[in-house]
Amino acid sequence: MSEQRPTAVVTGASSGIGAATARTLAAAGFHVVLGARRVQRCQEIADEIDGTAVALDVLDAGSVAAFAAAIPAARVLVNNAGGAKGFEPAVAADEDQWRWMWEANVLGTLRMTRALLPKLIASGDGVLVTVTSIAALETYDNGSGYTSAKHAQAAVHRTLRGEHLGQPVRFVEVAPGMVETEFSLVRFGGDAEQADHVYAGLTPLTAHDVAEVIAFAVTRPPHVNLDLVVVKPRDQHSAMRSFRRA
Repeated sequence: MSEQRPTAVVTGASSGIGAATARTLAAAGFHVVLGARRVQRCQEIADEIDGTAVALDVLDAGSVAAFAAAIPAARVLVNNAGGAKGFEPAVAADEDQWRWMWEANVLGTLRMTRALLPKLIASGDGVLVTVTSIAALETYDNGSGYTSAKHAQAAVHRTLRGEHLGQPVRFVEVAPGMVETEFSLVRFGGDAEQADHVYAGLTPLTAHDVAEVIAFAVTRPPHVNLDLVVVKPRDQHSAMRSFRRA
């Protein structure tokens, strides 16, 4: 760990928003600790940005504990790990997929927060960022497993804001709309054609777009808390309404 640079921890850092956030925070002057199951991919990014890669599975309480023990101090935590699986009506829900989404998005965020929040507070200027989704603010057909998990994740995050009022830590929720990452590929079980169709005819956000928003929020003065930042492509009005070109 760096003694000169404050430490920022990013979960789900092996690709997508997590990887882009790691690079952006490093450029902003942080020593970044990258956590994910695909630790080799994290190591490649860590080598690029002079960071640290540590294996992390937010579904495993033991993995979270070992990860946190490897970090002596931290100023920033970006809870980014999570995702979606499946796209079926609620009556056709796959309980295993729902269980994974609730474990990854809700309990994973809880485990990471519980493990590292004391270190954020001890820094004297901590920032906890939770990457939720517009799915934490609205619902859409065939997405009840993911939207319910994201609503719950956001509820945990927003409750923390009140529970730690007056302490030297800020709580920032970033809720992206459509971002072209591996998200849809995972959701559709590796079906690239179906994943590509999600973004057809419009210009989605990139992972870097979201990472810049996170870095902006983290680098505000200590008295400034961006409670909720919703960021969507210009072509997207809501989860159910977008403009698509022929």
